[in-house]
This record gives sequence, C-alpha cells and structure tokens, in this order.
Amino acid sequence: MTTTRTDLKPLVTITGASSGIGAATAKAFSQAGHPLLLLARRIDRMQALDLPDAICKEVDVLDREAIASAIEEAEAKFGPTEYFINNAGVMHNGDPITQDPEEWDRMIDVNLKGVMNGIHAVLPGMVERESGTIVNMGSIAGRKTFGTHSVYCGTKFGVHAITETIREEVSQKNVRLITMAPGMVGTELIETITDPAAKQGWLDYAESIGGPLVPEDIADAIVWACQAPQRMCVREMVICPTRQEP
Repeated sequence: MTTTRTDLKPLVTITGASSGIGAATAKAFSQAGHPLLLLARRIDRMQALDLPDAICKEVDVLDREAIASAIEEAEAKFGPTEYFINNAGVMHNGDPITQDPEEWDRMIDVNLKGVMNGIHAVLPGMVERESGTIVNMGSIAGRKTFGTHSVYCGTKFGVHAITETIREEVSQKNVRLITMAPGMVGTELIETITDPAAKQGWLDYAESIGGPLVPEDIADAIVWACQAPQRMCVREMVICPTRQEP
C-alpha cells in the first residue's frame, strides 16, 4: 500500500513542462513546496530542472492513455492533482494562402485536443472531490485577431470558449477553471514558426516595444491565481508587455 506524504502541498501537474512557461511554472510551484508531475516529449529537459519531489514523464498530450497512466502513478505517490496546468502548445504563424495545412492540423491537435485530453484526465476526480483548479493556456490571440495568426487565433479562441463553458458547468462543484492569456512572451514557442516573414514580424514588433515578457512573469501569475482561496476564481488573466498595443 502506498503511503501519501503529508509534509508536501498538493500535487501540481504541468504539460509542456520542458521549457518556457511550463518549466518556469514548475520551478515556481516547486519553490512553493508542491510536488510535481511534469509532462512533455523532451524528458531530458525536465530532468535537467532537477526539482525535488518531481516525476518526469515523456508524454505527448495527444496520448490520452499516457497522460492517464502518468497521473495515476503520481497521484499514488503524492495524492490527487489539485492544480493542472494545461500549458503545451504550438504556434505556426504564417500566410494562410501559402501555409502548409499540416501546420493547421498540428495546432488544432496540440492546442485544442491536447487541452481537452488534459481536462478529461483530471476533471472527474476534481468534481468528485469538489476541489481542484485547471489552468488552460490561452493567449491574447484568443481574444483578438492578428495577421499571420489565423489558425493559431482560432485554436486559442477555442481554448477560451472551452475553459469558460466548462467553468460554468462545474462551478457548483467548487472546481475552478482559469484561462491565462499572455501577450508576447519570449519562449521557444517562437521557434515553432516556420514562415520566415511571420517569425521576423513577431521579433521586430517585440523589439520595438522593448522586448517581450519572460516566462517567469506568467509563472508567477499562475501560482498566484492557483493559491488564491478556492472560493475565489480568477476566470481569465490577460498579461502583456506594457508597451504592447494590440
């Protein structure tokens, strides 16, 4: 019989935890005393974080069974997932006239199906316990449109709609769903842009406003929203560089 430790705070599960906002959020929750389940395809990057009480699993968010198996293992050791951070995502900006439709497929799969797979893995348990918080990574591009971002915007608008709808449906079970909507943040997400003009446009605008935010800015906000009393739900948080206009 597995004995759950009592000297740690509740379990936090994070997808896309190998870099950027995911890795920064892992560090922030670890510093706050939480055990972690870190999920991403690059296990070496997660292991290199060298965080205490952290289980690292090489998992693709499109693999429902792998997600469920990893969560089962972590919860057997650390107790139920109290905070689930749906962070994995890709951003293939490009000209919709010339862009490879396979990039559209990838964004729809990871940014929408991946988010739903994460929700599916933890929501039933949270509803049963009448406690828990799911943070879904939206974007300022889930609130307004941007050139070369057509399908990316579509996926993020979807994340915002999914999050808010499910939040309403489970609110009476004391479960919170939060949409984090960052503006420009300097992460490896930029490297998923294969269209040179679209990528350069992003970089040029970021430079013109004095640079993007850093992942730690978003990580700190996530931890704050999660650690707020369960009676309080930060439904949506839009965080952008001060000088970012749109």
